[in-house]
Amino acid sequence: MSFLSPTLRLENLSTQPIMTQDHLPEAKRYNKQNIVAQWCTPINGKMYRIELEHGTTSGRRMIWVNGREVLRRDWMFKLVGEDTFHIDQARCIIRVDPAPGFKYEYTLHIDGKSHDQYTEEVTRQYRLWLSTCGDQEYRIMLKLDTLSLYVNDELRQEESVFVEDGTDTKFMLQDTEFILQARSSGNKHDGIVHSLLANGELVPEAKIQQFMQEPVSILQTN
Repeated sequence: MSFLSPTLRLENLSTQPIMTQDHLPEAKRYNKQNIVAQWCTPINGKMYRIELEHGTTSGRRMIWVNGREVLRRDWMFKLVGEDTFHIDQARCIIRVDPAPGFKYEYTLHIDGKSHDQYTEEVTRQYRLWLSTCGDQEYRIMLKLDTLSLYVNDELRQEESVFVEDGTDTKFMLQDTEFILQARSSGNKHDGIVHSLLANGELVPEAKIQQFMQEPVSILQTN
């Protein structure tokens, strides 16, 4: 006769590790303090912040994309290796390799290219501007090969009108009128030059690499 209650019998005890975060909502699982590496890159007209959590004592590896959990492995006894995931059909691999001094090196590869190589090649295909209207931050991206215009990752359907020396594309964000101008540079090497005006004032062009220093709010997390 067992003195254990029915719920405490050995056959009823869980064989799964108890160090899991399944019981926590996603917002609670995300902890900026646990992030050991982060990258930022444009993929198909949208900006993505990729973050890695690597628990060397818990054995947990978690990958976050724009604040969303896309991969989690608990109780990883092998602390090095690689994890594969996809972002909008792009194949991404994060590698964890040993480094001197009991440390680790983290690298990201996208579609078979290193993050730096991929970002350098892709950024040539875009123009990027950052603007704030009221309390709202806007990220305005132009994809050069298709002339697709994205505002905070949303594809805009705006019409361009011909002017004397190029085209103008007008659109409104809150009470601010934006004009995307396309003008000939006058030489074959530079081709068409794009600039953005907000209420008649020039918006400085931004660089993709700036996002590594930008606050998380510049990327949507919903």
